[in-house]
Formats: sequence, structure tokens, C-alpha cells
Amino acid sequence: MTDTTKKDRPIRRPDCVTEVRRGNTVLVVSGYFKQGTTATAADKMMKVLEAESAAGHKPIYSA
Repeated sequence: MTDTTKKDRPIRRPDCVTEVRRGNTVLVVSGYFKQGTTATAADKMMKVLEAESAAGHKPIYSA
């Protein structure tokens, strides 16, 4: 995989990088957040939880 950029966007470093190791395989995921936003990660997660609650989703618990 190669790094590609749009001609109208400046190159910038990722806001978060996560590595997941599975045996001999390493997956590297880079994340970018919208610049200039005022919502925090907690705000976004609250919206997800509210939407799931309104839709009637119930978590699956294994006991």
C-alpha cells in the first residue's frame, strides 16, 4: 500500500496510530480527525450510545 495525497490537501501526520499484533502479522491503522471540530471523542461516543439505546439494541452478554 502506498501513501497517496490529494493535490488540494497538505500532507499531515495521523492523529492516532494503532498497532495490532496477531501471530506474525502486524496491522497498523492510522486515524485522522476532522480539523477544527469542537466535538470530543466522548461526545461522539455518547451519540453512538444514545442512537443504540433509541434503536433498542441490547448488548450481548456471555455468562
